[in-house]
Amino acid sequence: MAHPIMPKATAVWLVENSALTFSQIGEFCGLHELEVQAIADEDVTIGMQGMDPISSGELTRDEIERCSGDPNASLKTAKPTVPQPRAKQKGARYTPLSKRQDRPDAIAWLLKNYPELSDAQISRLIGTTKPTINAIRDKSHWNTPNIKPQNPVNLGLCSGQDLEKVLTRARAAQEREAAEAERRAAETSQAAQTEIGAEKTAKGKAAGTAAAEESGAEAAEAAPTATEESGAAGAAQAADAESAPGTARD
Repeated sequence: MAHPIMPKATAVWLVENSALTFSQIGEFCGLHELEVQAIADEDVTIGMQGMDPISSGELTRDEIERCSGDPNASLKTAKPTVPQPRAKQKGARYTPLSKRQDRPDAIAWLLKNYPELSDAQISRLIGTTKPTINAIRDKSHWNTPNIKPQNPVNLGLCSGQDLEKVLTRARAAQEREAAEAERRAAETSQAAQTEIGAEKTAKGKAAGTAAAEESGAEAAEAAPTATEESGAAGAAQAADAESAPGTARD
């Protein structure tokens, strides 16, 4: 059985919008039952936007209701109603003239739902140019009033596998940038703490040196005073000895 073009995003939507069992969702999306349970518990695919398989023509509402009432039933893929994109060929992407008018709608949808995508990634994905992307972003495009965001997969401008690969790369790059920013912040904080510690140590040494110099100066000033007091005491003792009665002289 063919699986959805974006299995995890489809599983997210089915978990949130249907009463299907994890086993039924996993079988339809080509995922293990435990993977679907992890999606339901929000252990994985955090922040991933669910993809509606009904609007993409992969499932019908009747099929979902049929299987919701019977846990043992298996979902059957609906016959696609939109033209499927051909296999990607080498070289620059070519967009048929009949679909080029849909590219602004696809660009608007990608900018709205996946801001982590770079202009270069969007350009390669649907075959557009960076000036067009910037014009749609700042709403200076000549056809801005008529632009309606639409999924490029539904418009046939790219495949679901291509879109999922680009999103995976963009999120990985975003995580690397966040980790690098966190590492730089930690290094800056550590350097600041080291500098503060060194400054405190220098101030402590300076204070100790000043205290030692002050103590030495006080000791030097006290030494002459003690010598003078000792000399005065000696002179007083000598005077007392002379004035005391002594041996009669001849």
